[in-house]
Amino acid sequence: MAGDILNTPQNSLAKPKVNIPTMFRLGLFQMGLSMMSILTLGVLNRVMIQEIALPATLVSLVLALPAFVAPTRIWFGQISDVKPFLGYHRTAYVWIGAGIFAIAAFLAIQVIWLLNAAASGDTWVWTTQTIGLTALLGLVFAIYGLAVCLSGTTFAALLVDISEEENRSQVVGIVWSMLMVGIIVGAIVSSSLLKQIDGDAPLETLQAAINRLFLVVPSIVFGLSVIATFGVEKKYSRFSQRSTPDNREDSIGLGTAWKILTASRQTGLFFTFLLVMTISLFMQDPILEPYAGQVFKMPLSESTKLNVFYGVGILIAYGTTGFFIVPRIGKRKTIKLGCFLVAFSALLLGFSGFSANPIFLKFGLVIFGLSTGFLTTAAVSLMLDLTVAEAAGTFIGAWGLAQSISRGIAIFIGGTVLDIGRNFLFPNNLVLAYGLVFALEALGMIISLSFLSKINVKEFQTNTKQALSSVLESDLD
Repeated sequence: MAGDILNTPQNSLAKPKVNIPTMFRLGLFQMGLSMMSILTLGVLNRVMIQEIALPATLVSLVLALPAFVAPTRIWFGQISDVKPFLGYHRTAYVWIGAGIFAIAAFLAIQVIWLLNAAASGDTWVWTTQTIGLTALLGLVFAIYGLAVCLSGTTFAALLVDISEEENRSQVVGIVWSMLMVGIIVGAIVSSSLLKQIDGDAPLETLQAAINRLFLVVPSIVFGLSVIATFGVEKKYSRFSQRSTPDNREDSIGLGTAWKILTASRQTGLFFTFLLVMTISLFMQDPILEPYAGQVFKMPLSESTKLNVFYGVGILIAYGTTGFFIVPRIGKRKTIKLGCFLVAFSALLLGFSGFSANPIFLKFGLVIFGLSTGFLTTAAVSLMLDLTVAEAAGTFIGAWGLAQSISRGIAIFIGGTVLDIGRNFLFPNNLVLAYGLVFALEALGMIISLSFLSKINVKEFQTNTKQALSSVLESDLD
């Protein structure tokens, strides 16, 4: 054991520094995830709310279910820390998750067609059949969410394993830039495959086109997941050198992981900040495409393509923030700037509805994308700083939990607020009903800043490392 400790620095140095091409290759996984998000929050939301006319609250609840299973992220992260599978701590888990969510996405659209057939009519009616099919749809989306949690958490932990503090913002910038490339590519592919169903296409044509979309895209995404991570862990991961105890597989269990997570009040503060910020960032997710269809009269293929404008804005921000803005003004100031810009651009999206001009909506989405890119790049960089190497998967799981639960809450709030606005507060004004969602987003973003001001990275690192040492020593005794 003494020999291993003495050799640790040399082993660490023996690992090559991850290069730019590998960072772009890793980004293919994020690209695939964003292509999948186009299917659920760029196609299915519009189809269910407008074409099939399901209640927005029900649609948002179903779409939020993948996020509500996010507590499993901590467990998945901890498992990948202590239980290698097929010789790898991260890679095999990434592939398994990708395969499951690809299959689940295709099954989900099949259940939606059955639900549409069971609920045929102008108004939604709860029957035994619709209740059963809704429950089945919820189960499929929950399985989809579990798979995303498994692959996404272990992939993020892999990024911690292969990076150092000095190049982490570059890794984040490039990998998350590819996330936006996926949004753009996914939107273009989806739009082109859906062109034929513009107008008053019969249901059979709608089903055929969307079935093809949900078969082609998930297959591509699974392939990208394998290509992105193949061989990376073996070549670049510093996980084994950073893990201090020889028998850490027996040392860090789920109970121990919880003690480490709760050792510093900073963990709770950052968790809360992520929660409020992410809720405010994604509240428009379930209602944007219906907003484009009902207020701006855009056909399905055109509303799906709106993600291109949003993606271009984020892509520009991701490409510059990690390399130029964060190194110059710091992560905290970049986050603060991003929060103000997101609040402004959310209000801009709401006001664009009064013009009913798609050009204003597209311009607002580019600004919203730029603002989101500034904010999320800096926030993810800060998130990786609030992580200790010996329990990287556990902490990444905790941060992923905050983001996923809040995104689920945001999706549910977005659909519910829309229903409240158009059914009760503004029944004769769709612009104000949708605008209520955007206004709430802006307010939440400003509130999140109060939590950001209390975050102290040095306090977190000191408290957590002390807790890690004491917990492991007590367990070994």
